[in-house]
Amino acid sequence: MTDLARTRPSALDQLPDRDPEETAEWGASLDAVAQAAGSHRASYLMRRTLERAESTGLALPPLLESDYVNTIPTAAEPAFPGDEAMESRITAWNRWNAAAMVTRGSRDGLGGHIATFASAAWLYETGFQHFFRGKEADGSGDQLYIQGHASPGIYARAFLDGRLTEHHLDHFRREAGGSDVPGLPSYPHPRRMPWLWEFPTVSMGIGPISAIYQARFNRYLAARGIKDTADSHVWAFLGDGEMDEPESTAALALAGREGLDNLTFVINCNLQRLDGPVRANFKIVQELEAQFRAAGWNVVKSLWGSAWDELFALDTSGALVRRLREVPDGQFQTYATRDAAYVREHFFGAEPELARLAQQLTDAKLTECFHTSRAGHEPRKVYAAYRAAMEHKGAPTVVLAQTVKGWTLGPGFESRNANHQMKKLTGKEFRAMRDLLELPIPDSKLDDGLVPYVHPGPDSPEVRYLQERRAALGGPAPARKVHAVALPEPSPKPFEALAKGSGNQEIATTMAFVRLVKDLMRDKETGRRWVPIVPDEARTFGMESLFPTAGIYSPLGQTYDPVDRDQLLYYKEAQNGQILNEGITEAGSMADFTAAATSYATHGEPMIPFYIFYSMFGWQRTADQMWALADQLGRGFLIGATAGRTTMTGEGLQHADGHSPLIASTNPAALAYDPAFAYEIGVIVREGLRRMFGPEAEDIFYYLTVYNETKVQPPMPEGEGVEEGILKGLYRYQEATAPAEDSPRIQLLASGTAIHWALEAQKLLADDWGVAADVWSATSWSELRRDALSCDAAQLKGEDRVPYVTRALAGAPGPVLAVSDWMRAVPDQISQWVEQDWYSLGTDGFGLSDTREAARRHFGVDAPAIVVAALSRLARKGVVRATAPKEAAERYGI
Repeated sequence: MTDLARTRPSALDQLPDRDPEETAEWGASLDAVAQAAGSHRASYLMRRTLERAESTGLALPPLLESDYVNTIPTAAEPAFPGDEAMESRITAWNRWNAAAMVTRGSRDGLGGHIATFASAAWLYETGFQHFFRGKEADGSGDQLYIQGHASPGIYARAFLDGRLTEHHLDHFRREAGGSDVPGLPSYPHPRRMPWLWEFPTVSMGIGPISAIYQARFNRYLAARGIKDTADSHVWAFLGDGEMDEPESTAALALAGREGLDNLTFVINCNLQRLDGPVRANFKIVQELEAQFRAAGWNVVKSLWGSAWDELFALDTSGALVRRLREVPDGQFQTYATRDAAYVREHFFGAEPELARLAQQLTDAKLTECFHTSRAGHEPRKVYAAYRAAMEHKGAPTVVLAQTVKGWTLGPGFESRNANHQMKKLTGKEFRAMRDLLELPIPDSKLDDGLVPYVHPGPDSPEVRYLQERRAALGGPAPARKVHAVALPEPSPKPFEALAKGSGNQEIATTMAFVRLVKDLMRDKETGRRWVPIVPDEARTFGMESLFPTAGIYSPLGQTYDPVDRDQLLYYKEAQNGQILNEGITEAGSMADFTAAATSYATHGEPMIPFYIFYSMFGWQRTADQMWALADQLGRGFLIGATAGRTTMTGEGLQHADGHSPLIASTNPAALAYDPAFAYEIGVIVREGLRRMFGPEAEDIFYYLTVYNETKVQPPMPEGEGVEEGILKGLYRYQEATAPAEDSPRIQLLASGTAIHWALEAQKLLADDWGVAADVWSATSWSELRRDALSCDAAQLKGEDRVPYVTRALAGAPGPVLAVSDWMRAVPDQISQWVEQDWYSLGTDGFGLSDTREAARRHFGVDAPAIVVAALSRLARKGVVRATAPKEAAERYGI
């Protein structure tokens, strides 16, 4: 035992050692091996011992890293089940057409990416030929998260199997119209190509976290008895550079903790990101291995091609393996572009043992190994890795597959730092590629400067083989299918309860929404399809009443006795729990929401998710995922609770939300509402259920803001057009009672909790200043704007359409003053379609900690501030005395 080992404290020192002499003998044996045979031999024996211990079931923590070699030795690879020569020809056609498509598009500066698919082609093709299940068997199949920059290769394959034509390929990145053939989107965009793509992935980092929560949601559906998803497997194809995104690794522990063996990550480790090496001074494969192992994943490293077998067989001292572990990725990329002499000097010249090994190898062998021989380019090794992933139970698997970025595209592309930005091949490069891939393309077809697409013919052996393999696996992939399953309308009683108001009881609109959903979850037909999602704030939103009735989903159930078991609303976890309480992760909650919101297409099972979040941490934190949700055609309810800049008493700058509706208005699929009263929530939710889950379901989702300020909830007015106004975004809630027949008049438009300030201001204006003010509830500023924009577009085409907001306010006397608990840009969205004089009040700036009253006075949105602003607008028109605003400010202490 070394001196250091004798003196270093150990956690085991605090545990009784029943046989210290035996322990000392084991240490002495290890020291003896290290001294006699070297540290590498000692390490080898220790790892063999640990492997043996693991195989016999001993409880030992696993090592986080293994050597820089393949997990599956060549001798242990399973027999390859396909026709390797045939699959090589299929892959060659796809490589060619992917490169041709991007190169042809580059004539018009459209761009595109070639190098990613070139490196990953076999990672996809092996899956398509042998693993990826289509949807024709059970309606679900496998879920494929395709790396965004590899989309040309997927289009090329769809061209080969007859799902796309040459005309489609020539309209890659041409979607604006002008053709009877729809253009192909640049990346996987379901909204643009809803029959092919299922999952948008090119906003890097969203694919990995979405895939994890999709795999978990598959288990959730099965646990709740909604759909048997046992045969569905989630495959996520990622780049090693993409793993830098925090969302890429944010949920690894969740997948490991819940044992999601229905999930496989395939990380294409070509060692390059967009501008250069991923870990120039380190080793990305080793780093990823440690991360995934620590999170409880099964790791399969598929690094070296078969050409390396000879090198490893000669490495009797372990010098080669040591050298491979110590060479940083940046240097290894250089080896991939230099000649054999450089490799001999700089790699094998590091120590005499390596130099002697290199003497036994030809230059051709060294060049093959260091330039192109990667496991990710050999179907047998990829197949072995995928088979190992599918057979592993109890944990998710990550396949770390090493490739060369730009492989088969020639020395101008392969392993070059700039190849992500390189958009075309020259004629000379295409000829070299043709020769390498052994494609039957004559020189005469390469002479006119426009590289052709090539196809072996619809009845060719290659196409028949491809189609037979896909038929055996359940049909085409990737593919998206919508199963038109309309949900029955829920009972009207929950909505009628909100329409009656709360009597004398004060309740917040947050609680009104929760009560509504709680009642809807009891519906015999649709109740089980609700998916409540909350990021560890359920008690904040008054949702703890759902805990004991709906239960919180956990694949383990509840293995402990909860501390609050003796309470009525105790914390109850269950294997068939309905609530997804995700902990403090808005990103994870949004990934959950997306999986549930698209279940109608992924599994043919419409679910009704509602994700309720602390308002500031919704759109501001996860708007990118909400954009992807829109791309994925998701349907459901996003609930921004604790809404408004001044309503969260005392919370301050990073909690007080005054801008989320403005961000939401930028999402074309989001219908954003800021309801003031409980009955408005009822009308909006009922309409949302009809539009998203009815017979003519739309690809939209709803965003509702709800407040934590308790107020008496009034009954729904009986006047004509109230419901229409709620849904369109504006209706007159309370008409003024004019103090006199010739009283000055003004229109007050308010949304959300600001309606209460406007009503108070209405009374002050009448009582103190003789001004008649009509109060309007503006339930949706953004829907009013969208309607107006639609009318503008129609008018340009010669149609006579007037925006709803213009019609609603037509003839309303006096100026219009808008107020909300949001920044002024939120109501100002509609100002250009309001014919009256327009002015707005809002909560622009950072939030601050104080009482609601003080915060509202600070931002100038409380009732007295509204009165002063109203008098100012009326004074400008000359209908009140010019000194009235100043007098009001002094009177109310502003």
